[in-house]
Amino acid sequence: MAKNLIIVESPAKSKTIKKFLGKNYEVVASNGHVRDMPKSQMGVDFEHDFEPKYITIRGKGDLLASLRKEVKKADKIYLATDPDREGEAISWHLCHALKLDPKKTSRITFNEITKNAVRQSLKQSRDIDMDLVDAQQARRVLDRLVGYSISPLLWEKVKRGLSAGRVQSVALRIIADRESEIDAFIPQEYWTMEAKLSVSGVKKPLVAKYYGNPEKHEIASREEAEKIQKELEGVPFSVSSIKKSERTKKPPLPFTTSTLQQECAKHLNFPTRKTMQIAQQLYEGVQVKGHGTIGLITYLRTDSTRISEEADKACKEYISATYGEENIIEKAATPKTNGKIQDAHEAIRPTYVDLTPVQVKESLTRDQFRLYQLIWKRFVASRMHSAKYETLSVRIKAGSHQFASSGSKLVFPGFMSVYQQDEDKEEANAVLAKVTKDSELNLTELVPEQHFTQPPAHFTEASLVKTLEELGIGRPSTYAPTISTLISRRYVAKEQKNLYLSDLGDIVNQIMVSAFSTIVDVNFTATMEALLDGVAEGNVEWKTIVRNFYPDLEKAVKHAEKALEKIKIEDEVTDVVCELCGRNMVIKYGPHGKFLACPGFPECRNTKPYYEKIGVKCPKCGGEIVIKKTQKGRRYYGCENNPECDVMTWQKPSGQTCPECGGMMLEKGNKLVCADNSCGYIMEKKTDKKPES
Repeated sequence: MAKNLIIVESPAKSKTIKKFLGKNYEVVASNGHVRDMPKSQMGVDFEHDFEPKYITIRGKGDLLASLRKEVKKADKIYLATDPDREGEAISWHLCHALKLDPKKTSRITFNEITKNAVRQSLKQSRDIDMDLVDAQQARRVLDRLVGYSISPLLWEKVKRGLSAGRVQSVALRIIADRESEIDAFIPQEYWTMEAKLSVSGVKKPLVAKYYGNPEKHEIASREEAEKIQKELEGVPFSVSSIKKSERTKKPPLPFTTSTLQQECAKHLNFPTRKTMQIAQQLYEGVQVKGHGTIGLITYLRTDSTRISEEADKACKEYISATYGEENIIEKAATPKTNGKIQDAHEAIRPTYVDLTPVQVKESLTRDQFRLYQLIWKRFVASRMHSAKYETLSVRIKAGSHQFASSGSKLVFPGFMSVYQQDEDKEEANAVLAKVTKDSELNLTELVPEQHFTQPPAHFTEASLVKTLEELGIGRPSTYAPTISTLISRRYVAKEQKNLYLSDLGDIVNQIMVSAFSTIVDVNFTATMEALLDGVAEGNVEWKTIVRNFYPDLEKAVKHAEKALEKIKIEDEVTDVVCELCGRNMVIKYGPHGKFLACPGFPECRNTKPYYEKIGVKCPKCGGEIVIKKTQKGRRYYGCENNPECDVMTWQKPSGQTCPECGGMMLEKGNKLVCADNSCGYIMEKKTDKKPES
């Protein structure tokens, strides 16, 4: 009997596939990549048209020897690595590393690891798609050129071990730009006003919000709020209109890589890397009681929301049997396309819709179960009807002023009987339902409240992934490693869910923006992604991209070397004396930013935290205001006499006092703003810049 060999990436995947096939199939794992460019050098041959130099990855020698033995026994070899560009490249590298005979080697792909999908893929085996391989080669070569050209400059000027990745540097700039927006943001005052009204025949009060006079109008100041209050004194309140209507809420689309990462970050508090690790386990196969080892979800790297006809049919049959036929939607929603979706794979969905989360719960870890449940619910919900609400809106007249109150009641849950997030929950207004045009209203309390507009939110992993996707930066497989690199390199600090730019990240970003503006340009990077897609589609030759890109990079590197030659970052000597050896300590850069170190290293290894003075006195105790950092590396400004003195602010104090209230003035872009929001005094920041002659 003919012996067939299937090579996959992971042992978990091989175990799952093996149970679907007969004895004449052997399934082995390559444990990921077997060849790559060397770490010790650029690995690109400039004299031979940017040809990448590949070597066997260290530690893979014994594995390749074992694979060669299996290859010799086989009559037919199937390469079944993941169904994306990286998977295609791994198969191509295996062909070279194992010297496989093209006549007896085929490539197979499947979007889900099920019996039907694997057997069908064997019937549809093909040659390796060199367009996909070349797209991956282009990405690797471009990333290598950027990283290995720019990183040494950062080592020389800042500290060793820093890196400047192509996509990573753009993501860092996006975070830095958001931090600048937040720092420069000046809050604007506004007011709201609520009227608490007793309704004839109803025990609970009706709460209505100020609408306008009579057109919609925002209350801008305390004076305006007080003026409205005066005008309403003794004025009768009455119902002017009641409007009933119906509103629908559409079901969500099935998950893509990006939306899965966003939802897991928001609702399960998973970092993007953790989401992908657990999803990989569910895709490759887990031991499920009564079923053996099975893959529970489809392939996890996708930007498509498409669902196969078979999966759509199976899901609708399940919905009909479980929730009733009236819950099935005829035609599922389609996304607004932005031209960047590849549609190579289906959306992320369960492989067996009738295998509910409850049925597999005891076979999964807590995190595996929570992720599977989220994917399963989202998929089933995407095939169900919209939820329907009855809405009620009441307008209340008081002289020339108008107040409004509204509420809604869920009348048909539709998809929400399966999938409901916190933001979907709405409370019905029970009092509102009892209000009629003739209801007698009496004002019991008028409550004005001061508010201030809020700055843009700090990026979270979820919102950064969403922004990268919207801008066309990176692809589904790159989001998690990009964010992980920024955090592990300490360019970005993560506190709770928020991402903050660190001192180190700020320095690296400043160098990149000043010396390599093209590399960190969002539009340029998005265009490069589109060109890589063109390679994958067979429309662009991959070396053309590299040939056009490298001369500009080389020119920028040479220019940066000259420009940065003028910048000598030397150890700054301080007046702090080392208590161990008596030398004056110097300022050094470490993973968390600046610190004090003894220049006698390695004989003396004494170090201390460094608190940089900003030349501003504490308004409370007269001590120095210094730059400090939270445990995770986020910068703030505090008094050197902490904990005795509790003065602390995220914005930089200016040293000037507020002429209105005597409080501390903070720097906000080109303005100075009083630290006391209730004062709100703003003035222009004076600059020392002399006019050009």
